[in-house]
Amino acid sequence: MEFLDKIPMNLAVLAALTLGLAPFVPEPHIWEKLKMLAAGTLVRPVDMFDLLLHAAPWAVLIAKLIRMALVRG
Repeated sequence: MEFLDKIPMNLAVLAALTLGLAPFVPEPHIWEKLKMLAAGTLVRPVDMFDLLLHAAPWAVLIAKLIRMALVRG
């Protein structure tokens, strides 16, 4: 848990908004992969790995927000 505490909030937000959403055109890449997951077409290992990489900054940001809420509450 100390790992999450050491990450600055602005860095976590910046990573989620840039790395998590890139490339932005024609649609955010993570959105495309989530749609593939929901449709059941996310079957290639490279697509699964791509989803993992684009979801990682969002997972860190969400974990940090939850950690902050639990520590304060």
